[in-house]
Amino acid sequence: MSKLPKERGIRELYEDDPERADDLVFGRKADEGRRGFLKGAGLATMGAVLGAAIPFSRNMPSGLIPSALADTDDKFMIEGKDGLTVLNDRPINAETPPHLLDDAVTPNHRFFIRNNGIMPEMAVRQDATGWSLQIDGEVANPLHLTLGDLKNQFESVELNLHIECGGNGRAAFNPPAKGNQWSLGAVGSANWKGVRMRDVLKAAGIKQSAVYTGYYGHDTHLSGDPDKVVISRGAPIWKMMDPHTILAYEMNGEPLPKWHGFPVRIVAPGWPGSVSGKWVKRIWVRDQVHDGPKMTGTAYRVPRFTVAPGTDVDKTDLHIIQAMPVKSIITSPKTGTGLPADNRALEVRGHAWAGDGVVKRVDITYDFGASWMHADLDAPVNRYAWQNFRARIQFPRKGYYEIWARAVDDQGNMQPFAINWNGKGYLNNTMHRVAVTVPT
Repeated sequence: MSKLPKERGIRELYEDDPERADDLVFGRKADEGRRGFLKGAGLATMGAVLGAAIPFSRNMPSGLIPSALADTDDKFMIEGKDGLTVLNDRPINAETPPHLLDDAVTPNHRFFIRNNGIMPEMAVRQDATGWSLQIDGEVANPLHLTLGDLKNQFESVELNLHIECGGNGRAAFNPPAKGNQWSLGAVGSANWKGVRMRDVLKAAGIKQSAVYTGYYGHDTHLSGDPDKVVISRGAPIWKMMDPHTILAYEMNGEPLPKWHGFPVRIVAPGWPGSVSGKWVKRIWVRDQVHDGPKMTGTAYRVPRFTVAPGTDVDKTDLHIIQAMPVKSIITSPKTGTGLPADNRALEVRGHAWAGDGVVKRVDITYDFGASWMHADLDAPVNRYAWQNFRARIQFPRKGYYEIWARAVDDQGNMQPFAINWNGKGYLNNTMHRVAVTVPT
């Protein structure tokens, strides 16, 4: 795989020294109390950079970096994938730019990749010979199930379920958080076929003492040590017994692709993608909270209360992430879109989801939040499927615009404008914004 050169971007400049960045980017020293580009010659310079005046510049929050100037990441070619942006090549981690997620059902070649170790050989070969799933621990009847056993002994289900990485949006944290610098594309909603986890656990005779599960997969640790566990996370029994938590063996009508857990993976929708273990070989039913790798310490945990950016939080004040927050992305138009001449109308499309909940409303603005309109919102095809939305905008005059989207769930939770900071860069559900230029 070849790597393209990367240059220093506007986001990095503003993180280091906002006033100096203002001068470098827009040729204007910061005005007292506000960034220089929001006033006078600085605003005119910004308009020149964007290629258009900004009709609603008066509404722009101080310090806002225009969406049209967002950074792009290094790109690689990945077998079986189309257009993904690779953030790491050991292990492979890659996200999908939002405009390539416009399909109602995310196709396999556009679904993001999140790996923690080295893919197992059986997945590379797409050969399940010798594979079995062990169910043990707090069960009366430990099981060893082949792929044929899963297909023949249990009722199959097919559900559209979304999966999102817990660190999706980490790139926007300031101070920066360590880890893969996901922007927006570590999410997808596919059609999964498999069997309900609860049916398998019931067949194993789950005991009253069971409170949690932990999974183990066939992937290999980056060190190459076959005895070292890559990742072993889990979830409370009640989440595993939810009828939408499944052991999947097909994705969009095909055997699981190698990148996505062949031959069998867990899909525990609405929770961090790390709960949906790939290449799974063992489910350990526990009488305590699972304590495998990436279940303890600060992994997949956030503060129990709001903290100021950069705050050190004691481990005792962290809790394990469960349901992901309400969120949406705009998939059309692509940021940076310019409308054709003599056209000020535009359809906006996207998807919204809400962890264990349901999205009740999606709002759209094109004047930096001064006014909002309700988008048309589809109901989910089943629980835990993302929901499609669309809206039609008529721009008042030519210029540079930003379209923002915010979703509201059935509990009244709304996407914020500002990040709720945490040291690991999890759960960023801030509003998505895209840049549009209207020429006439």
